[in-house]
Amino acid sequence: MDAPGFDSDLPAHVERALADFLGRAGSEILRTEPSVAAGIEALSGFVLGGGKRIRPTFAWWGWRGAGGAASGPLAEGALQAVASLELIQACALIHDDLIDSSDSRRGRPTVHVAAEKLHADRGWLGSPSVFGLASAVLVGDLALAWADDMFAEAPLPAATIAAARPAWRAMRTEVLAGQYLDVRTQAVGDASPEAALRIDRLKTAAYTVQRPLHLGASLAGADERLIATLLEFGGDVGVAFQLRDDLLGVFGDPSVTGKPAGDDLREGKRTLLVALGLQLAAERGDHAAAKVIADAIGAADLTSGTVDQVREALTSVGAVAAVERRIDELTASANAALDRAHLAEPAPSALAGLIRLATQRNF
Repeated sequence: MDAPGFDSDLPAHVERALADFLGRAGSEILRTEPSVAAGIEALSGFVLGGGKRIRPTFAWWGWRGAGGAASGPLAEGALQAVASLELIQACALIHDDLIDSSDSRRGRPTVHVAAEKLHADRGWLGSPSVFGLASAVLVGDLALAWADDMFAEAPLPAATIAAARPAWRAMRTEVLAGQYLDVRTQAVGDASPEAALRIDRLKTAAYTVQRPLHLGASLAGADERLIATLLEFGGDVGVAFQLRDDLLGVFGDPSVTGKPAGDDLREGKRTLLVALGLQLAAERGDHAAAKVIADAIGAADLTSGTVDQVREALTSVGAVAAVERRIDELTASANAALDRAHLAEPAPSALAGLIRLATQRNF
């Protein structure tokens, strides 16, 4: 393939790699046990049915920035390795939707809701909701297992795969630890900004940006100095990405985000936006704003009118402006780290564009 190779329309190349792998991965079990087709189709449909492909994109530019090729056999192997991150993401989202009791994802029913409907429509025995829950757990587990297969089977030298193993192992542990920390924080009711930032750094920054960059750069043979700079860069971008996500969770347009407005509030998430809203309301003695925000956290029956009241409260106490300032500070710090990394072109310009995408998006 001629230059620019996979740099051009990278998401389409990631999609191709995923479709190729998913087609192969399920073929053997389907020959011997065709009844599992619904679960495999649910996973394939979920993975190939949308997504920003952010994690493979950061990993790819880690590969390119550390000197990896844009095309050829090694680039094809790196493409498969970085595309496998989408299967980790599928596992995380399928289980996350179950944990949060979410009904929709990307404008479609979540995996557990779709499985529950299948059970009900076909009049099977037992509880449709229990079947939906079990199906989503197993489909998510399958995604995690296949992620390992896709990464390990990437057509690259064994030493290359081994060099990226530390990043792969750390990423899997960190995302699960971050997910557990999120659940625990909700359970204990810790609404402090410090707790929200710990979750952001572990669950989002490490998993979405830092480790993908680490993984891609390691595949290309990056040294410890470069990896350390990329981890610094990734930490800032990742937290900024999550803070923008927090704002969209309350202020976003559902037709653009694919999720109902206020879902984070209904799910009881202690985001930095909410934590700062409560903190600033208390500092200002604005008890009415504090009550509006506090009452909305975990309120499953939250109406659009109440969401509007929360929006007004968060804005009036200065929480929205404070989060926007934090995003600006993190963006500046990330750009400074990117300058220090001295990556091979065209990675610097691509990563600068990803900073803008992560911090200024509306989806």
